[in-house]
Amino acid sequence: MEHQHHHTGIKSADQHEEQQQHMHHDHHAPMGHAGHDHHAMMIADFKKRFYIVLVLTIPVMLLSQMIQHWLNIRIYFPGSNYVLLILSSVIFFYGGWPFLKGWWEEMKSWNPGMMTLIGFAISVAYVYSVATIVGLEGMDFFWELATLILIMLLGHWIEMRSIAGASKEMELLVQLMPDQAHLIHDDNVMDVQTETLKANDVILIKPGEKVAADGTVVEGESYVNESLLTGESRPVQKIKGDKVIAGAINGNGAIKVSVLHGVGDSYLSQVVKLVQEAQQSKSKTQLLADTAARWLTLIAIVSGIVTFLVWYLSGQSVAFSIERMVTVIVICCPHALGLAVPLVVARSTALSAKNGLLIKTRTAFENARNITTLVFDKTGTLTIGKFEVSEIVVLQNGLPEKELIK
Repeated sequence: MEHQHHHTGIKSADQHEEQQQHMHHDHHAPMGHAGHDHHAMMIADFKKRFYIVLVLTIPVMLLSQMIQHWLNIRIYFPGSNYVLLILSSVIFFYGGWPFLKGWWEEMKSWNPGMMTLIGFAISVAYVYSVATIVGLEGMDFFWELATLILIMLLGHWIEMRSIAGASKEMELLVQLMPDQAHLIHDDNVMDVQTETLKANDVILIKPGEKVAADGTVVEGESYVNESLLTGESRPVQKIKGDKVIAGAINGNGAIKVSVLHGVGDSYLSQVVKLVQEAQQSKSKTQLLADTAARWLTLIAIVSGIVTFLVWYLSGQSVAFSIERMVTVIVICCPHALGLAVPLVVARSTALSAKNGLLIKTRTAFENARNITTLVFDKTGTLTIGKFEVSEIVVLQNGLPEKELIK
């Protein structure tokens, strides 16, 4: 099969793209590049906030009354309280902004969760600590505010990095799709963008090239390597009437393929969408953490009010009662909860991506621990497609084994 790229064919390609303008879009976009860029920006943002808060947390802890009491040290200079206030305010408004924003979003949807618990705890700690600086009797909680925000930022940074790790696996899938296709139009072959292909277009797949779209072979025959998509290690013969998958690698023969559908509906796109759905879904562990956070928020509020009333009605001052109330509320926001769940998600996501597992939902991944039997449809799925010498048999009167190896 020989085809020439005519000048008129190039013009027709431009016309073809104009005809498809209503459906023209970057074929990488639906496959996760936009999401990956978003995750990269979020990772950079959390990383920046974490390190800035880390630097500010050290002087905040050294200037805090409670830390000085524990370490039996005294660090004081004129205006030290206001320096502590300024540093803590930067930590609260800059470092705590993602959690304050998340708190607001959860409250708007009447679905309090982890963000509500964190946002409520750091807000109470900040407001009370500011009050102690301007005159309220008591000990500030600036150090607790700073460490809580620091650990929560670290947890979310770890979680976003794990999601980005899975996104890199999607990028590898996206790279399987060629940017251009050889469209056959009026016996001419023209190069067009893959995303402009539509159903019933006929494209040419040359030897060694990647299949540009899902379709049916209408002319020619070849062997196609679909191992990265199907797990089948051996190239599969394709003749007229057989279906081919976008992203597969063509063998020695040239084939003409009738496109079944646009790139957005291809098998490869569906696989990428499964990974995206898995990233957006929550595991049982995360759902449990959100439920626990919802109850902890309610418990913190009720316990704080009860604590204040008990101390105040027992004869203690208002300042003393408020201090105890704030202590209870802040304690109800556990630091470990902010790290435990992201670490679990990060570890499981990283391991699955490393081993090529595509997980549709994280709940299904967690339920995998109950699997007792695995059934594979073909032996090729269990191999890596690399042939090795397992045994050398020397025939009678043949050469010595060492000579054979040479």
